[in-house]
Amino acid sequence: MLPPQLLSPSILLTSYILMGYIVNMKRSRIEFVQGTLDMLILRTLAHGPLHGYGIAQTIGRTTDSAIQVEAGSLYPALQRLELQGLLTAQWQVSGNGRRTRIYRLTPGGVKRLEAEVSRWEEFVGAVALILHPKPVTE
Repeated sequence: MLPPQLLSPSILLTSYILMGYIVNMKRSRIEFVQGTLDMLILRTLAHGPLHGYGIAQTIGRTTDSAIQVEAGSLYPALQRLELQGLLTAQWQVSGNGRRTRIYRLTPGGVKRLEAEVSRWEEFVGAVALILHPKPVTE
């Protein structure tokens, strides 16, 4: 059993590398590598089309600000996902008269999202087994 101080959410953790994911946790802020960000973007767009700023705001709001996606990470990821055929994007004029790029999930994006969510859930399950091992019976 882990000591209570190691289970505290206030403990500062740095750079865990597990199954290709790098997670940096410090003061409740989490940064993810490219694959995880892609999954979060695809999941956010599963609810409907959004512009880039709306995607970042939705992720931040949904995670109670624990995950903040910076523009320098978001827009290259959106471009990459579009080039892979997982998203479509088109320019539209917003309510305030500004041109904005709206992103939509494609059928291929839906398939990729399902695969990525499945992989993520397997990963989380494996980590949970380490954090909360089953008692050994003899």
